[in-house]
Amino acid sequence: MAGAGLSVYYILNNILNDYVDSSVKNKESEKKGTGILKKIKSSNPHLKDLSLNQYEKSLLNSLVTPEEISVTFEDVGGLQDIIDELREAVILPLTEPELFATHSDLIQSPKGVLFYGPPGCGKTMLAKAIAKESGAFFLSIRMSTIMDKWYGESNKITDAIFSLANKLQPCIIFIDEIDSFLRDRSSNDHEVSAMLKAEFMTLWDGLKSNGRIMVMGATNRKHDIDEAFLRRLPKTFAIGKPDATQRRSILSKILSGAKVDEEDFDMDLIVSNTRGCSGSDLRELCREAAILPVREYIRENYNYKSGKLNKDEKDDMPVRPLRTSDFLKTSQTTIQASTID
Repeated sequence: MAGAGLSVYYILNNILNDYVDSSVKNKESEKKGTGILKKIKSSNPHLKDLSLNQYEKSLLNSLVTPEEISVTFEDVGGLQDIIDELREAVILPLTEPELFATHSDLIQSPKGVLFYGPPGCGKTMLAKAIAKESGAFFLSIRMSTIMDKWYGESNKITDAIFSLANKLQPCIIFIDEIDSFLRDRSSNDHEVSAMLKAEFMTLWDGLKSNGRIMVMGATNRKHDIDEAFLRRLPKTFAIGKPDATQRRSILSKILSGAKVDEEDFDMDLIVSNTRGCSGSDLRELCREAAILPVREYIRENYNYKSGKLNKDEKDDMPVRPLRTSDFLKTSQTTIQASTID
């Protein structure tokens, strides 16, 4: 009797704790969602009558408005050909459908766009820039957003993703590392995972919209994505590691606000020594190079006993400009790290 009583106690205690925790989380999520909804309505008068159910409100925490995105195509270096194609084939059909009214049945914004290639080459950055340039809402979806421990809830959340996008259109549903979610289906899939993929496909094909909703994905492993999902991603862009011309463009954008030595700065030498680096590798290289002159100044002027810099009141801390040697000191480490990746 005592053992049975303890078992019942612990079972009921766990159930009540789970219920209380989920209730608190739902209230917090609903409160945040209500604030985001008010913000959306105030900045978008055409959405003043927007009405959302509880599942759609829970997704508002994953919604990014165009005003909150700071990345534009001007910040993307070395991918001008891809940017031009994105403007013509993706953004204009999404934002200016009347331009393609003559062939509206043939020319629409694609239902799916896929960016694939090595990590750190600007796939997610391009997705953000598209949302900014098009003025579309950006709904960033992660597995933790969809998965729920209660049976059937994940399907309702998936349904809410598409219904919310339909109400907010133009809207981009972005799934980073899409291969982890829409990978190859097999008989070994868990029932919940199989149902979720089927639900996603059904809703994706059954969108009742005017072509102003787009599913966008980014992946490093394109071949792991199921063929049925690849068919729904007709527009694919391979984002590879930059060549010499692209590296020069990327470095120019990263260093546009930096002070470089007019006599001792050789861009050609830096470009040739960064072969095999991705865009993120180049940014890290520039960051590490920029730290070196600051570190030199600190070592020469910092008093470790007093914990202060030794400087006059009129001293504006003249940190020297960047030199070619700063980049060469850090380039080998960056290249080795990118090779390991």
